[in-house]
Amino acid sequence: MTSTTMKQWKLTGRGSYDKLVIEKDQPVPQVGENDILVRVKAVSLNYRDISIVQGSYPFPLKDVVVPISDAAGVVDQVGSRVTRFKKGDKVLPTFHQAHLPGKPSLGGPTDGVAREYLVVSELDAAPMPKSYNFVQGSTLPCAALTAWDSLFGLEGRVLKPGDWVLTQGTGGVSLFALQFAKAAGATVVSTTSSSAKAEKLKALGADHVINYREDKEWGKTAKSLTPDGAGFQHVIEIGGPGTLQHSLEAIGFQGVISVIGFVAGGGDKMPSILDCLSYQCIARGIFVGSREQCEDMVRAIDSNGIEPVVDDEVFGFEDLPKAYEYMEAQKHVGKVVVNFEQ
Repeated sequence: MTSTTMKQWKLTGRGSYDKLVIEKDQPVPQVGENDILVRVKAVSLNYRDISIVQGSYPFPLKDVVVPISDAAGVVDQVGSRVTRFKKGDKVLPTFHQAHLPGKPSLGGPTDGVAREYLVVSELDAAPMPKSYNFVQGSTLPCAALTAWDSLFGLEGRVLKPGDWVLTQGTGGVSLFALQFAKAAGATVVSTTSSSAKAEKLKALGADHVINYREDKEWGKTAKSLTPDGAGFQHVIEIGGPGTLQHSLEAIGFQGVISVIGFVAGGGDKMPSILDCLSYQCIARGIFVGSREQCEDMVRAIDSNGIEPVVDDEVFGFEDLPKAYEYMEAQKHVGKVVVNFEQ
């Protein structure tokens, strides 16, 4: 029987992880006729979650919000008109809640998943990969789908076997992009900051790895690796102002730079949109993806046996602020997960 109360985390301000406050004995939300009640089993963090706490996130937010967008859980109740799911199904709430006005994203303009129970429309959830546990499933809704959309979401520029892909770092989006690209038959060049992380990238299938701390011209170096130095068909751009110029220097003719993040901070030269003309490329802003894309991605994961990279340090529900601090310190490789059953 479903509990009538639950625990949840609230972000009550900005600028410090002390603003994350745990609330107990909160009412479990009620399902509408088209909704499902999800018992959350695990959540994973993205750089977005850190930037929201820091106050640097550039999009609209609730002042006080249940944080975090990515979760996996099990359907505990279904509304009277629900047809897509049944009690006991393992599901992923989608990053964008399309049934709400403006399609808000979880953990920002609308309450997120850092709570024991969550109600979403049946149209705003996707099945979890059949072979995944909840820790693995929690890594998918934002990071994995962002990588998937980057490589397969633009009609006419879908990744093909033999294409070349450049990824940056060892965060969630970059590692998923590496795995999806290799499964599709692409050649992947990855950048990183340490030999230990380089070995991890090679183990996941990276064909070449460049240490960007040692090579200050890594964009040009990466391009020189491509056939005849023609450049990449896809660049997964997660750094923002600090890495965009390198991405432009690596891209090939009519290649796609998927602009995803801003983790690298400022750079000396901030390229403008006109640089796409100079480099004859496409810059495409990526803000995750749709539920339909998520379902396509899950089928591809099941078909190819792709497993997410989860950091060795997995946190419990009560230790959520420590998970934030751990990720901000960049101690992780892959996804940082909070396991509610731990």
